[in-house]
Amino acid sequence: MFGFNLRVAKMIWTTFLVALLLYLTYRVSSTLIVVVFAIFFSYLVYPLIELLERYGPKRLPRTAAIGIVFLVVILLVAILGSIFGTRIEEEATKLSAQLPTLLKGSNFAERIPLPEFMEPLRARLLSFIQEQLSSGTGQAMPLAKELGLTVMHAASNLIYLVLVPVLSFLLIKEGPDMRDGLLSLLNRPNKKLWGAIIEDLDILLSRYVRALLLLSIATFISYSVAFSLLGVPYSLLLAGAAALLEFIPFAGPLAAAVLAVVVAGFSGFDHVFWLIGFIAAYRLFQDYVLNPYLMSEGVEVSPLMVIVGLLAGDQLGGVVGIFLSVPVMAAIKIVFVRARAALQLRHDAMEKAELAAAEKRAKEAEKAAEKAAALQDTPGAAALDL
Repeated sequence: MFGFNLRVAKMIWTTFLVALLLYLTYRVSSTLIVVVFAIFFSYLVYPLIELLERYGPKRLPRTAAIGIVFLVVILLVAILGSIFGTRIEEEATKLSAQLPTLLKGSNFAERIPLPEFMEPLRARLLSFIQEQLSSGTGQAMPLAKELGLTVMHAASNLIYLVLVPVLSFLLIKEGPDMRDGLLSLLNRPNKKLWGAIIEDLDILLSRYVRALLLLSIATFISYSVAFSLLGVPYSLLLAGAAALLEFIPFAGPLAAAVLAVVVAGFSGFDHVFWLIGFIAAYRLFQDYVLNPYLMSEGVEVSPLMVIVGLLAGDQLGGVVGIFLSVPVMAAIKIVFVRARAALQLRHDAMEKAELAAAEKRAKEAEKAAEKAAALQDTPGAAALDL
């Protein structure tokens, strides 16, 4: 009486599973964030493990090689933190102590440098800036509050600093077995499809994470050297902030540039336009030369999808969502492209099978017709006709 459509039932079941997966992901989002950062950290140190396994002692166990690399990386991070961290902390403390004085000084307006042709417009420009700052304070406070709460939450959960390397160590050690075990549960067509997807995701994440690290290091070195040569106040602090903001796509470098210009202007730096020129030149070099070179085989997402992903990531996860938006959009594109290619391949195979079957039927019909015609041409058939 009631018909049962198997295809519709499969679609409903798939939709239910996807909805359940999204719900579980939302419920354990904090844990997943730690796992994601562990995965990113794994991709950062994995090239060093490959080098040690390739050029190190042949009898060195894989677990020992991973442990040696992790120990070296942790020591290197500690040494760099002790070298640069103290000065950055001193500059941050000095800036926080002097900022109220700089903002409330009576000659604050006169300290902001302007070119000579814009001096007659100084009063109008400053009035416009003050109005925009007054109107934007209410909008900036929630974002600043959210960022501050995120930093305080991370600082209050220092256990994550231990969990991330531990999880990363286990992922590198057991990752190949986990991948093979997962693929063994699938049938042959799905195994081939998801094997290709995992391989593409591996290339994507490795290129993306290592490119972000190299871009961050390049930004820190370039900004710190240039700011020191130009005499920009708080040069190392601004360079460190720019390096960290480099991990946030699109919005991070823009925020770093605005922060450097604003702090330099508030501090009475006399060559703000030289600073703006350097930042603009560096961004052009990075966006059109260095960035495409580092990500030539990794993330290939259209600017429209990047912007949509950034907005969605901000709504779903804040700063962490923005950081993960680009690789997530690229991963979705990889799954879509691979699935479409698999469907197209299956469709082509079905068309070839149908064409072969049609040709076979045509040949059989042709043979039957030839046989019937041969029977009609024999003398016995003619006698029977009489």
